[in-house]
Amino acid sequence: MSLDSHALRETLGLFVTGVTIITTRGTDQERIGITANSFNSVSLDPPLVLWSVGKSSRSLPHFEAATHYAVHILRDDQAELSKRFAKSGPDKFNGLNTEPGLGDAPLLPDCAARLECSLYGQHPAGDHTIFVARIDRMQSDASARPLVYHGGRYAELADY
Repeated sequence: MSLDSHALRETLGLFVTGVTIITTRGTDQERIGITANSFNSVSLDPPLVLWSVGKSSRSLPHFEAATHYAVHILRDDQAELSKRFAKSGPDKFNGLNTEPGLGDAPLLPDCAARLECSLYGQHPAGDHTIFVARIDRMQSDASARPLVYHGGRYAELADY
């Protein structure tokens, strides 16, 4: 059975996700970052998370070579930041005040949470590479409202 890729994308878009920006230090020591909603927790012991990067991404070789990453869980008012890192192009970090995290991975300010991670494993999976990372250090703001994504657009989280 062959699946229509457009219908599959729409169907998977029904699943609400949070929005993250993953950063690392590139092979030439440049700051690298991408928006990813393919983020998930894997394990509490050891503390592991995963995300995936498309094999056509120009950032993929930098993530494959890296030993450290920072995962930024975005606040509900950071949609523009998410859009900036979702596009390819010139320095996505231009005008942002970052600080160095573990392994010199750039840390973005004012996120709902920041997870500083080290490489645990990489796995090819179809048209993506899955990265599994161990959380070595974290910061979070439990009162923050997360940025969410649904049906190809940003959405608001509702309380019930």
